[in-house]
Amino acid sequence: MSDIHEKSTGGLLTEALTHVSALVRNEVDLARAEISENLNRAAVAVGLLVGALVLALTALNVLAAALVAALVRLGIPDGWSALIVGVVLAGVAFAMVAKGINDLKLTSLAPTRTKKNIQRDAEAVKEAYDAK
Repeated sequence: MSDIHEKSTGGLLTEALTHVSALVRNEVDLARAEISENLNRAAVAVGLLVGALVLALTALNVLAAALVAALVRLGIPDGWSALIVGVVLAGVAFAMVAKGINDLKLTSLAPTRTKKNIQRDAEAVKEAYDAK
């Protein structure tokens, strides 16, 4: 009789270890996939920053002179025209840089789904253990 219980307990233990092992493997795979996805988003954010820089330089070099000339033709003095154009272009560049930096924050790169799954799994194991 005790031999049956030992096999049953041993079988249960083996089954539980198999499930825990599979669960850990699945969570590691999810974490790896989520980190890869987040790194891809970070690469896009870096691309946004580079694009913002190129856009800002291009805008300052190509459009600034044309806009200043247009404002001067409207009767605004040269200095004020240049200041108005510079402030507007700087505002656009600032908005793009702020968006890129916000997307690169470490909190946006953390594997949050994996964390939630691990917490959920821990709660399920705890509930199953408490039920016994």
